[in-house]
Amino acid sequence: MDPVDFQLGNKNLWSCLVRLLSKDPEWLNAKMKFFLPNTDLDSRNETLDPEQRVILQLNKLHVQGSATWQSFIHCVCMQLEVPLELEVLLLSTFGCDDGKGRSQIPRPGSSTPSFAFSGLKRPHQSCGSSPRRKQCRKQQLELAKKYLQLLRTSAQQRYGSRIPGSGQPHAFHQVYVPPILRRATASLDTQEGAIMGDLKVEDGTDVSISDLFNTRVNKGPRVTVLLGKSGMGKTTLAHRLCQKWAEGHLDYFQALFLFEFRQLNLITRFLTPSQLLFDLYLSPELDPDAVFQYLEKNADQVLLIFDGLDEALQPTGPDGPGSVLTLFSRLCHGTLLPGCRVMATSRPGKLPACLPAEAAMVYMLGFDGPRVEEYVNHFFSTQPSREGALAELQTNGRLRSLCAVPALCQVACLCLHHLLPDHAPGRSVALLPTMTQLYMQMVLALSPRGHLPTTSLLDLGELALRGLETGKVIFYAKDIAPPLIAFGATHSLLTSFCVRTGPGHQQTGYAFTHVSLQEFLAALHLMASPKVDKDTLTQHVTLHSRWVQRTKARLNLSDHLPTFLAGLASCTCRPFLSHLAQGNEDCINTKQAAVVQVLKKLATRKLTGPKVLELCHCVNETQEPELASLTAQSLPYQLPFHNFPLTCTDLATLTNILEHREAPIHLDFDGCPLEPHCPEALVGCGQIENLSFKSRKCGDAFAEALSRSLPTMGRLQMLGLAGSKITARGISHLVKALPLCPQLEEVSFRDNQLSDQVVLNIVEVLPHLPRLRKLDLSGNSICVSTLLCLARVAVTCPTIRMLQARKADLIFLLSPPTETTAELQRAPDLQKSDGQRKGAQSRSLTLRLQKCQLQVHDAETLIALLQEGPHLEEVDLSGNQLEDEGCRLMAEAASQLHIARKLDLSDNGLSLAGVHCVLRAVSACWTLAELRISLQHKTVVFMFAQEPQEQEGPQERAAFLDSLTLQMHSELPLSSRRMRLTHCGLQAKHLGQLCKALGGSCHLGHLHLDFSGNALGDEGATRLAQLLPGLGALQSLNLSENGLSLDAVLGLARCFSTLQWLFHLDISFESQHILLRGDKTGRDIWATGSSPDFPAGAEFLGFRRRCIPRSLRLSECPLEPPSLSHLCATLKECPGPLELQLSCEFLSDQSLKTLLDCLPRLPQLSLLQLSQTGLSPKSPFLLANTLSLCPRVKKVDLRSLHHATLHFRSNEEQEGVCCGFTGCSLSQEHVESLCRLLSKCKDLSQVDLSANLLGDSGLRCLLECLPQVPISGLLDLSHNSISQESALYLVETLPSCPRVREASVNLGSEQSFRIHFSKEDQARKTLRLSECSFRPEHVSRLATGLSQSLQLTELTLTQCCLDQEQLAILLSLVGRPAGLFILRVQEQWTDRAGILSLLEVCAQASGSVTEISISKTQQQLCVQLEFPRREENPEAVALRLAHCDLGTHHSLLVGQLMETCARLQQLRSAPGNSTQGSRLTCCPLTPTRLTSSCVNTRGLAHLASGLGHCHHLEELDLSNNQFDEEGTKALMRALEGKWMLKRLDLGHLLLNSSAFTLLTHGLSHMTRLQSLRLNRNSIGDVGCCHLSEALRAATSLEELDLSHNQIGDAGVQHLATILPGLPELRKIDLSMNSISPAGGMQLAESLVLCRHLQELMLGCNALGDPTALGLARELPQHLRVLHLPFSHLGPGGALSLTQALDGSPHLEEISLAENNLAGGVLRFCKELPLLRQIDLVSCKIDNQTIKLLTSSFTRCPALEVILVLSWLGKGKAAAELAQVLPQMCRLKRVDLEKNQITATGAWLLAEGLAQGSSIQVIRLWNNPIPCDMAQRLKSQEPRLDFAFFDNQPQAPWGT
Repeated sequence: MDPVDFQLGNKNLWSCLVRLLSKDPEWLNAKMKFFLPNTDLDSRNETLDPEQRVILQLNKLHVQGSATWQSFIHCVCMQLEVPLELEVLLLSTFGCDDGKGRSQIPRPGSSTPSFAFSGLKRPHQSCGSSPRRKQCRKQQLELAKKYLQLLRTSAQQRYGSRIPGSGQPHAFHQVYVPPILRRATASLDTQEGAIMGDLKVEDGTDVSISDLFNTRVNKGPRVTVLLGKSGMGKTTLAHRLCQKWAEGHLDYFQALFLFEFRQLNLITRFLTPSQLLFDLYLSPELDPDAVFQYLEKNADQVLLIFDGLDEALQPTGPDGPGSVLTLFSRLCHGTLLPGCRVMATSRPGKLPACLPAEAAMVYMLGFDGPRVEEYVNHFFSTQPSREGALAELQTNGRLRSLCAVPALCQVACLCLHHLLPDHAPGRSVALLPTMTQLYMQMVLALSPRGHLPTTSLLDLGELALRGLETGKVIFYAKDIAPPLIAFGATHSLLTSFCVRTGPGHQQTGYAFTHVSLQEFLAALHLMASPKVDKDTLTQHVTLHSRWVQRTKARLNLSDHLPTFLAGLASCTCRPFLSHLAQGNEDCINTKQAAVVQVLKKLATRKLTGPKVLELCHCVNETQEPELASLTAQSLPYQLPFHNFPLTCTDLATLTNILEHREAPIHLDFDGCPLEPHCPEALVGCGQIENLSFKSRKCGDAFAEALSRSLPTMGRLQMLGLAGSKITARGISHLVKALPLCPQLEEVSFRDNQLSDQVVLNIVEVLPHLPRLRKLDLSGNSICVSTLLCLARVAVTCPTIRMLQARKADLIFLLSPPTETTAELQRAPDLQKSDGQRKGAQSRSLTLRLQKCQLQVHDAETLIALLQEGPHLEEVDLSGNQLEDEGCRLMAEAASQLHIARKLDLSDNGLSLAGVHCVLRAVSACWTLAELRISLQHKTVVFMFAQEPQEQEGPQERAAFLDSLTLQMHSELPLSSRRMRLTHCGLQAKHLGQLCKALGGSCHLGHLHLDFSGNALGDEGATRLAQLLPGLGALQSLNLSENGLSLDAVLGLARCFSTLQWLFHLDISFESQHILLRGDKTGRDIWATGSSPDFPAGAEFLGFRRRCIPRSLRLSECPLEPPSLSHLCATLKECPGPLELQLSCEFLSDQSLKTLLDCLPRLPQLSLLQLSQTGLSPKSPFLLANTLSLCPRVKKVDLRSLHHATLHFRSNEEQEGVCCGFTGCSLSQEHVESLCRLLSKCKDLSQVDLSANLLGDSGLRCLLECLPQVPISGLLDLSHNSISQESALYLVETLPSCPRVREASVNLGSEQSFRIHFSKEDQARKTLRLSECSFRPEHVSRLATGLSQSLQLTELTLTQCCLDQEQLAILLSLVGRPAGLFILRVQEQWTDRAGILSLLEVCAQASGSVTEISISKTQQQLCVQLEFPRREENPEAVALRLAHCDLGTHHSLLVGQLMETCARLQQLRSAPGNSTQGSRLTCCPLTPTRLTSSCVNTRGLAHLASGLGHCHHLEELDLSNNQFDEEGTKALMRALEGKWMLKRLDLGHLLLNSSAFTLLTHGLSHMTRLQSLRLNRNSIGDVGCCHLSEALRAATSLEELDLSHNQIGDAGVQHLATILPGLPELRKIDLSMNSISPAGGMQLAESLVLCRHLQELMLGCNALGDPTALGLARELPQHLRVLHLPFSHLGPGGALSLTQALDGSPHLEEISLAENNLAGGVLRFCKELPLLRQIDLVSCKIDNQTIKLLTSSFTRCPALEVILVLSWLGKGKAAAELAQVLPQMCRLKRVDLEKNQITATGAWLLAEGLAQGSSIQVIRLWNNPIPCDMAQRLKSQEPRLDFAFFDNQPQAPWGT
């Protein structure tokens, strides 16, 4: 059916339709454009009758097909006022497809295929042209002009009088405001397509549309990339360019083509440029080849625009999707259509690699405030509506920030246009709070009649979601139902356009008006559709990175989908969603809760910066305060945003979230493109503590916006603005704003290319920032004059403490004064005056101007400036151009500048002539501590020390010394000065002038000179030796690396006689290390050459000058006999004592003999050491022979033939020679020769031959020679590969060695063999044999040796593999005529063997057993035998064993015990675990001890039974046992009737009330009791009452120990009543008993009557000063020990006690530990002759008290132990103690743990020890002494103990 027939068949209906549409021709024109976007509404139709024009338009619509026609009819019914009857007829007739219509309505384009060509064709073939003909140039030009005119006409017709956006409402027309465009400078990585470095967007210069292409010059980039986020208007701008070109504004370009990648992605074949231009855009009417040739020739006037580069698909093959991107790449690189201009639009992110590196970047930054206002003024036609809309935006900050995005601004205006007439002003805050609700209101506003069909909207949302999931943005009529197309067209949700896929192949495509709208509708479908479950919904709630990835074959279009889902989860959207879901509120609630729950999980994760912003957008959309608070609190303290674009909306959203945060946060924006007005979004954000921006985008506009925001950030402490393009105008805004931020602590303007004046303007604000600590102006090039101005500011500003400038670095460091808030709010002038006054008193300035091109005149200016300023901590002018004159000026001014630490003039061009000037200039500087000059290394450094007047008197001198040890190695105290002139090329000719320049420095202090690394040579060394006496007393002289010969080096030894200050000469010949040193006074504890010096003599310490030895150390030197003879001859004139230390690779026998022969001619020699020197095997005999040739030798020590040491005695020292040859490979053949040489020595006290190769034979030979060797001390033969044979031979040899008193042999891992001798013959000898692994055949030989060695009285066999049988054999075989013999056996089986079996072994002894001791824990059995055996009455023995219950099978044992144990007087079993108990029935057992054991009930019963028969028991010790209750009671009952008991110890034995009652009952009858120990028995006050009554009869009691029983005041009261009745009481211990001052006073009154009391221990009771005063009134005159630790004593109580004890003749120990003695004066004025120990641990003793106390120590001649922990003093206290140490000859131990002793104090103590003391150890645990210092002190003085764990064994305490 043709159109005419169609019309005739429906004539009436057709006529009605025509009449209806004739009333609204504009609506029909709009629909024609929507459904037929490529159809031209020819102006010729304007002459037709309106109805005829409508009929013509309807015919065009009808021929497009049924789908288009039906969609049109649906639009008519939806949008126009159609009568109901006509609407029904239209929908029933034209609006449905009944199957017949499809056959009646012809399909357009059926004659040609609908897809592109299957193969590649020539350009002219694709356009249907005839074969190319040769034409003249004129014809070609005419054809091109026609095509260009056709191209422009087509664009004019397309855009006409309106802007792009077909299908949009009329209100949108004519509204276009250009967004902010900024040029960006960044390089592209052509491999990856990513923007390299920061995207630096220019600020302050907006780019107009006409300026996008620089057409004035041919140079420059031909490719322009327009970057903008979604909604910024990229597509709109592309169409705007087409419109402008059509209107003739872009007249430079003859041709302009616009392509969209969303359409180009549909092309699946490879395209040529002509096919791209003609087939897909507009085809010429004639000869396309000629037209294309013209375009190629004039390609520079052709503009190709590609919209949506971010949507381009990557090519998957030559003919696959994305092949168009290959064509685009060739166009960009100029390989196709070279010279043409290309512009592409894209979202920011990872750009395709096809872009050239030189492509120009233009960034779209959306709308600022004026542009939003302009857009609103254009949008609203009436003045009231404009004013209302602007008022709404002014009150709704959130909506105003959303309008920064042009697309959202358009939506907002549409919503306001819809809301303003019906709502009161200000309602937009409630109705438009989020982007989601903005879109929701937009959908409602676009509904023509206010009715929203829910089904159609959800179906359209389903279509949108399907497109997002498949990456589809273009839909065809076959994809959408006609009613749905009509619904989208009616509500302006869909737009249509022509899609060209080839020549003659085009069709209408549909798309959502914007991708964000497609996402919103998809979100509506997910939230409201019943087809979507909760799990499917939550899969779409994800966070996308801002970086758009373009490596996928499918587009990612769901950027805003999670945001819309989060917005729809808001409670405000619930009614709208419920309406769409047709009232299914439960489903809506479930989905909303699921979305919120997913966001909560995301909020707690660690996210990148882009995802953090996405999350903030989502959370902000939900309007959930709880979720916002969770998100804000979960943000990290440091929140960085790096290298991705940010909008004002992003920052506004972040600010909204931060409002819910309590903790501060640091924001760092590095390389992020930011819009100029972005900082306005941070207004009022009080949570920001650090704010940092680094981007070239930041310019003056950005700075101006930032200056408005800064004063509103109340917690801002750090502001950073780096790498920007801020000029003076922008800085002026910031400078005005900074004083309004008084809380700022750090400001950084790095790398901003600021001018000099701008930098000075910034510095002017420093006095107005009271808390500022750092100002960083680095990276801003300034001139020297500006730098000097900044130095003046640093001098005058009272808070600046450092100015550091080095090349591009420029940093101010400040020290703000500690002021109150009220002070900070005062007027700036008052703050400035106060700051200057305080700064003048205490400020010190560090000035570092390095590599700043300063010259001589600048130095003069700087000196004048610094002389007026504060004290200087450091001045660093290194790397400048001061040269000799400038360095001289600075050196002369050093003494006037008050520099406290360092002046650095390195790398300033100083010459050798200038060195002399510098030396003369500093000669008068009193504070100079060190000068380092090295011309080779360009080093000139002055180090200074504090001035003397800054010290606070002599009382702080010790603290001053402490501070020295903590200084750097080059920071010396005032009395020491170091001059280092190294690597300066000094020669002998320079020395005269040099020493003259140095002469002025010698009188200022002890001088250290360092001339190392020069060229003095032998001549210089000789000349210097002549000049040295004129320099005075030096401390050191370093001549290393000066090319000296061996003769010159050895000649330096003469200086010992010419230079009185020289004490140490260290020479390493090969390495040319030569150092002459003075008396360091103990400085060896520091590293050589780098340690500080202490005041010479240390007069303030009162040390006696002792004779300090001189030392010569010569290493790495060939020691030949002539050289040694020359050296010794030189040393003859050296004053003594002298230490000679030599080291070489090998010393021959002849050289060693020469050296040893010279020893008698060196009487001043005190030490000769050969270290790390190889010696021959003959050297031990040469050294041994020296003992007789040189009587002054007191010790010879040779180790491993590499280390030999000879010590020489002085005249007053006692005789006695020690000789050691360890590790010298001595064997049997050497023994006789060595013994023969040793026998010549008269007084040999010790011989050490360990670690040699003697073996059994060599040891046997040595033992045979022993009688001829006059040894009187120790002979050590350990580690000599000996066996049991040597041990047995030792036993056999003992009778022939009468002077042996003790021997020990260990054949195990220890491998020790030591024999101790005495000067006189010994009648008693002791032998210890360990791990000897004796076999049975050795036992008889051992017994024989023991029987013959009558002087051997004690033998210990430890782990010698003797079982019980072999032990029994040994005991039976040992026989002697008379005397006692003790045998101790330690074997593992002793703890497993029973007592009876051990007794059985003892019964085999041939002598009488007088004592048996069994220790289970020590695995030891001790038997004491008496020879000969004595017989006793068998009946008596039988009587003693009658109750042993041994059984009949032990009858033989009974008989043996009768014979062997007749003399047994004592049996000990301690400690152990006995299950049998003990049957104690032998009357002679007067002492009985059973300690630390665990006996069961049966055993206790036996024990108690045995004790019951011991009526004569005198001593019983049951302490530290674990008995059960019944067993304890049984033991207590056994005590009844023990009236002869004298000593009873039940300590640590748990006694309940019943057991204690039995005890007290037994005690009441023990009238002979002398010692009672009941410590830790839980007696209590009641028990003490009963005990006091029981002790009334014990008048012989001498010792009473009731400590740790908590008897309290009540118990003490009862005890005090009986103490006067105990006249023999000598010791009482009541420690830890909770006694108060009241009980203490009663006790003190009672103790006065105990006249014989010797030991009183009352510690750990709160006795207080009243008790101390009571005791002090009348102390017992025989008191020996007084312990009152932790007794709450104060200075008064302690003072009264010390006064009472002063001069006590019997006092031995006193303990006042852990009492507060601060401020008290502890001193003894009288002598305490027997006082051995004083304990003052943790007594808080101050310096004054310790001074008096240490002076009292000298009045205690017998003092052995001093315990002083945690005093309050430091160096002074150690100095006082060190002063008295040499005077205390019997002192053995000093405990100074947990004090404040520093390294200096420890050094002073070491000095005191070195002056001669018997102290064995000084413990310095937990003192502030560095580990390395402690090690050095330990190496010098081993008696100093610094830690509990030490690599070396602890020194014995020897109390």
